[in-house]
Amino acid sequence: MRVLVVGQGYVGLPLALRAAQMGHRVVGLDTDAQKAEALACGSSPVEDITAAHLGPVLRDGTYRPTATPDDAAGFDVAVIAVPTPLRDGVPDLSYVIAAGRTVGRYLREGALVVLESTSYPGTTRTVLGTELEKVSGLRMGSQFSLGFSPERIDPGNRVWTLETTPKVVSGIDAASLERTAAFYGRLVERVVRVGRCEEAELAKLLENTFRAVNIALLNELAEVARDTGLDLREAVEAASTKPFGFMRFDPGPGVGGHCLPIDPVYLSWWADQVRGRGSRLIDLAAQINGARPAYVVNRVEKYLTSQGRSLDGARVLLLGLAYKPGSGDLRESPALEVAVLLMARGAQVSAADPFVDPAAAPPTLNDVRPVFASEDELAAADAVVLLTDHPDFDYDQVAARSRFVLDCRGRLAGRLTTAAVVEQL
Repeated sequence: MRVLVVGQGYVGLPLALRAAQMGHRVVGLDTDAQKAEALACGSSPVEDITAAHLGPVLRDGTYRPTATPDDAAGFDVAVIAVPTPLRDGVPDLSYVIAAGRTVGRYLREGALVVLESTSYPGTTRTVLGTELEKVSGLRMGSQFSLGFSPERIDPGNRVWTLETTPKVVSGIDAASLERTAAFYGRLVERVVRVGRCEEAELAKLLENTFRAVNIALLNELAEVARDTGLDLREAVEAASTKPFGFMRFDPGPGVGGHCLPIDPVYLSWWADQVRGRGSRLIDLAAQINGARPAYVVNRVEKYLTSQGRSLDGARVLLLGLAYKPGSGDLRESPALEVAVLLMARGAQVSAADPFVDPAAAPPTLNDVRPVFASEDELAAADAVVLLTDHPDFDYDQVAARSRFVLDCRGRLAGRLTTAAVVEQL
């Protein structure tokens, strides 16, 4: 089939390549012309996709990246995988609507359109479907099929990939569901049918809200445990031995990526729209997680004050900028806010992250000095903050060479320290 994938980022690019590898003729459309050019030359903006993945499908012509909307014409299946950010706490579906207009211009009778972008229940039918009907003049259900299949991409995960992770599929009617299931059934090992798009949209938000709420619980308990002299991480280890009724989560400096800081807000916002009040639990979890970067900075300042030092002028080394280990993904990373808050209080901030290209860092980090986590840098810092527990860091060296370490990830627990004062977050 001729497959159009709108959006060539963390979600759309792996899907486009998988479809091309399975024999479909795929057009990868992105509004970023530089990204499309780079992809055409075999250079990927997504770290899980390499030149070795791109080369074969580019050479045989089964995958064609482009920034030209007219190249979208003639598709049998269109998949929309574009961002759904928040603007001032409100869902921004402008990218979905813009993609719908593009797809609608080239929508033919009998085609299938699938939304993968995360959004609140009703988006596929009432937002995207309405836009497609308006632009194309066709009726969803009777003249074209419409489905929703939420992305479950976990960047850097080598076990649960696009192919191996069960794929939730849904449709606005039975025929759309079956067509969506048939399309993805060739791409992944297992599809999970959900009767309506609305329940599938809710399921996606539920997955990430579940994690965000439980992480908030641990983040709050970490503060309670510290104030009372208890070791929360030891308690978590003990609780994790229970083979039923408990799922492990760990405290940290906040939550990052698109899923945890943003998706739960979509769910609470939607609840407020349809019933006049949101979710107190979700809103509170967002507040707790959102306050963690400031708590990290306060802890660093408190230690320095105890040593007769001020945060103003202090040298602070951040270990890790990405939001998860083994990845260079900076989306919504709490480490970025920690850096900004430290600089706002006068600290001289440097950062070591072997997975992040300094050129890819946002402008807010222009004054952050990129370094390697060398013995000299560790020894020179007044405070070291472990924000992302990358596997490349030498944690024995961190413990031995640093003067003070605020360990936000529990990686230094139990290690011998010759010079460092180590505090767990």
